[in-house]
Amino acid sequence: MGPMVGEESVQEGAAPEATWAGAGRARIELRDVHKSFGPKHVLRGLDLTVRDGDSLVILGGSGTGKSVLVQHLIGLMRPDRGSVLVDGEDLAALSSAELTTLRQRFGMSFQEGALFDSLTVFDNVGFLLERLGTMTRAEIRDRVFECLELVRLEGTAQRLPSELSGGMRRRVGFARAIAHKPEILLFDEPNTGLDPVTSAVIDELIIRMREKLHSTTVTITHDLRSAFTIATRLVLLHQGQIAAEGTPEEMQASEDGRVQQFLSGEAHGPLTDDEEAEREARRE
Repeated sequence: MGPMVGEESVQEGAAPEATWAGAGRARIELRDVHKSFGPKHVLRGLDLTVRDGDSLVILGGSGTGKSVLVQHLIGLMRPDRGSVLVDGEDLAALSSAELTTLRQRFGMSFQEGALFDSLTVFDNVGFLLERLGTMTRAEIRDRVFECLELVRLEGTAQRLPSELSGGMRRRVGFARAIAHKPEILLFDEPNTGLDPVTSAVIDELIIRMREKLHSTTVTITHDLRSAFTIATRLVLLHQGQIAAEGTPEEMQASEDGRVQQFLSGEAHGPLTDDEEAEREARRE
C-alpha cells in the first residue's frame, strides 16, 4: 500500500450567481408524483421543475424522501401515480434500452464515492467510458486525465482508493461522474462525514464543475453551509411535498415557520408538530 495522500487545496471558485434560473428550459419535471412503500406514503403529489443551469439543492429531514425523489429523476424508481419527464420525455413511456440511453445524460456522485476498491483511480474514472465502447483507449486516457485535472487530482491515477483520504475519494467519484460529459449532475450527500475544510473544498469543486461543464446540478445535502454556498435555488421537502422553494436569499428571508425551523435547527416547531400529528393519526 502506498502512502496515504492528504487533502490538496483547490483554487477557490466564484460562488454561483444567486439569481433565479427560471428562464431556462425545463430539464426535469415531476408532476403530481406519488410513491408509497407499504403503508408509508413517501411522495405525496410532489411537483418540481429543474431548469437548465439550475444548481438545485434539496433540503429536508431524514426520512423525508430526498433519495427516493432523486431515484425517480433517473428512472431507478417509478411513481405509483404521476409522471417524471426529462427533456420532455416521460420516463414511464421509455423502453429499458431507451431509459439506459437517457441516463447517459446524467452523472451521479454517490455518498462516500462508491468506488471499486480493487481498481485504480484511473480505471474507476474510465470505467463507464470502457463500458460504452465509443472511445479509443487513447481518447479514454486523455479524458480520464482531463477529469482528474478538473477535480485537482493530478498524479493519483495509479493509486487505489484505499490510499486516498475520504475527501479525495469523493473527488474521484466526481471525476467518474463527469467522464462521459453528462448534461445533468446529481450529488447525493457530497459532504457527509467530511471535516469543514474538506467540505469547503468539495463545495468549490461542485461550483467549478458546473461552471466548466455548463451543467445543471441537483444536490441532496443536510449541510446548510454547503447548501447556501452551491445553490442557485433550494427546495425544502416535507411530508412528501415541496414545502418551500426559492433562492438562497429568499429562503433565508422566508417567514414560513417550516423554513425557519429547518434553518435554525430548533427541536420544536411546525415540522416536528406535523410529524407528531401524523404519528398520532396512524395510531388511531
